[in-house]
Amino acid sequence: MITRLAVMLLITGVSLAAGQETKVADSSAKGDEKMAFTLTSSAFGEGEMIPTQYTCDGKDISPPLSWSNAPEETKSFALIADDPDAPKGTWVHWVVYNMKPDTDKLEENVPKKDTLDGGTVQGTTDFKKPGYGGPCPPSGTHRYFFKLYALDTTLNLEGSVTKADLLKAMDGHILAETQLMGKYSRKK
Repeated sequence: MITRLAVMLLITGVSLAAGQETKVADSSAKGDEKMAFTLTSSAFGEGEMIPTQYTCDGKDISPPLSWSNAPEETKSFALIADDPDAPKGTWVHWVVYNMKPDTDKLEENVPKKDTLDGGTVQGTTDFKKPGYGGPCPPSGTHRYFFKLYALDTTLNLEGSVTKADLLKAMDGHILAETQLMGKYSRKK
């Protein structure tokens, strides 16, 4: 009886170990096939200073952004750029949504209007207008997060959409997200 029980435990242990090895091998194989969803800019790298032309001290134009490896089931993209270091709380610099699923970039100097070609919509920033508003910190060095979301739907929003409105509408629809952080400090 002890021998039979020992054999059963040994078989169960080997089966479990083999199952664990298979799962590890499967997950690493999937990890190799699927690259991470990534957001980059040709103007600045992660954690680098944002060039003056993209700020209130320069031309105040939007920087070029590009992304890759979004989930295949993506139906639209949304982007939020904000400054968590602002004195009165996070300051919203850009709200963009309903970018088509085949979109993989935003060119430099996106027009500052509500609706862009292809149905992309720009919401209202904390500057109280649509379109990009560049970094303009009152003092010190601030961080600016460009957060890109791959969504499983196109959003049906009307009126002047804020970051809060967009986050609420995206809830439950985010397939993947990525971000790029740049910094800026005004020269005195």
